[in-house]
Amino acid sequence: MSIFLLVLGLLMFVGLVVAHELGHFIVARRNGVEAAEFGIGFPPTFWKRRIKSDKGDYDLTMNALPLGGFVKLKGEHDADTHKGSFGAASLWAKSKIMLAGVAVNYILALIILTIVAVTGMPRLITEAQFGEEQFTVASDTKVARNDVLVGYVESDSPASRAGLQPGDQLLSMHSVGADPVKVEHSSSLPDLTKQHQGQEVEITYRRDGTDQSSTTTLRSAEEVAESIKQGDQKGYLGILTTDFAIQKSTWSAPITAVGLSGQMTKLTLKGIWSALRGLGSLAAGMVTRNETAQNHGHQAATEQVSGPVGIFMILKQGTQRGFGFILFITGIISLTLAIMNVLPIPALDGGRFYMVLISRGVFKKPLSQKMEERIVGGAFLALMVLFVLITIVDLKRDW
Repeated sequence: MSIFLLVLGLLMFVGLVVAHELGHFIVARRNGVEAAEFGIGFPPTFWKRRIKSDKGDYDLTMNALPLGGFVKLKGEHDADTHKGSFGAASLWAKSKIMLAGVAVNYILALIILTIVAVTGMPRLITEAQFGEEQFTVASDTKVARNDVLVGYVESDSPASRAGLQPGDQLLSMHSVGADPVKVEHSSSLPDLTKQHQGQEVEITYRRDGTDQSSTTTLRSAEEVAESIKQGDQKGYLGILTTDFAIQKSTWSAPITAVGLSGQMTKLTLKGIWSALRGLGSLAAGMVTRNETAQNHGHQAATEQVSGPVGIFMILKQGTQRGFGFILFITGIISLTLAIMNVLPIPALDGGRFYMVLISRGVFKKPLSQKMEERIVGGAFLALMVLFVLITIVDLKRDW
């Protein structure tokens, strides 16, 4: 089941990119700009078909690298003047074409988040972590389920001897032979373990959708007190937990989707700024071999960014939470794609939009092909460096 959900999550991610490119494709053709190719995945190509159309023929291709998709428009440079080319289109038509992908991803995000708000939305934004609570309409929101998840397992502890691992969901704990006591909230766990101090207990937990049980002996009050005296406080069980709450709404689901998208946009922009600063410190530290700068940059970037490796790990971990969580993450990724492609990054849609807008709107002339290639090429190189740094961060974090 977990493998199925992981594959499904990856396909949904690829689908978001394909939908983004489909937005460009449809709007371009509706505005008289011809497309040479619409590709699913990236080359090498293993299947191609020529599609005949009154709006211009194009190649539909299937490609070997399943990393999204692309659309190749006729005359993509702003200075191109041939009929049916992107360059020959009006500024209004170009603006619609370049921002169509953003609109598709934003609309998809709202649809997905609305569905998730009705079926069960994870509460991932907390005041403790982000300084604010996740957006909801309080009068129409109820907690449908709360899972207590293991976040950290102390080495050589009762928890480690019981076989508990990060990501496990605690279900119950009780003295051997007694009735199970359900673990409903993280806040209830300290009292529960204190009540069973020094006793052999049976712990029931869920891992990868399967319920498992194991026994262990909790630390005694004397052992805990001694650890405090030595300045290395240890708990009775030896774990840190977090609550994973699922919230449901009814009539307010669309409002929740819009409100959450605004909240996520703000947090994403804040995170991008922090990540850029962190990656800058990491890069500078790697060049100068300054370990302090590397560690500072790595810590800042780790908290904010994820590349393909990070997204894979998020989806992999999300399979333990079920399809609803995968769908929620898909909605957030769709929103993030919209945000990234509206920022003034020359190699992305937003950057091209602002370049054309300034060139046509302010200087009243098209951007030369040579200048456009220099700007986009330089930005693409910078993105590749950023991609490598993010991948390094992902690998250090997840392995």
